[in-house]
Amino acid sequence: MSGGPDPGRVLARAELSAWSAGLHAAGRTIAFTNGCFDLLHSGHLASLRQAAATADELIVALNSDASVRDLKGPGRPILPAADRAALIAALRPVSAVTIFDEPTPLETILLIRPHVLVKGSEYADADIVGAREVVAAGGRVVRVPMVPGWSTSQIIAAIRRIP
Repeated sequence: MSGGPDPGRVLARAELSAWSAGLHAAGRTIAFTNGCFDLLHSGHLASLRQAAATADELIVALNSDASVRDLKGPGRPILPAADRAALIAALRPVSAVTIFDEPTPLETILLIRPHVLVKGSEYADADIVGAREVVAAGGRVVRVPMVPGWSTSQIIAAIRRIP
């Protein structure tokens, strides 16, 4: 794809520590959320806006292509990680984006040390990866409501029904 966001907003793993340390030193609060964000839709935008409202900065960790395939099955993701990262980074509520390849975002959470961990309301508190660590460090966990009728899986199913 052509174009893209300011390349400084898509951070490699090696850049995350310095990025977050600078924000912590400046007294900025960091919110963290993660997901596949395959086929970006207005439900994603609503949840990112809500996540951004919880802190000064929002970092979004995207599942790598291999991680999405493990979670969602063959044929996914629809968009490769670099494209998903560019789209998410271009959104006003997002301060930075990174891509993680591990089964969970825990390593990324520990590296960033966010003040707020944000997940969708479809997740039970006990199932939110990193919640225990964020709370133990003095942070908090926020669950934001999902926008009814919006899911990537539903969009893909609707596209498949088109003759």
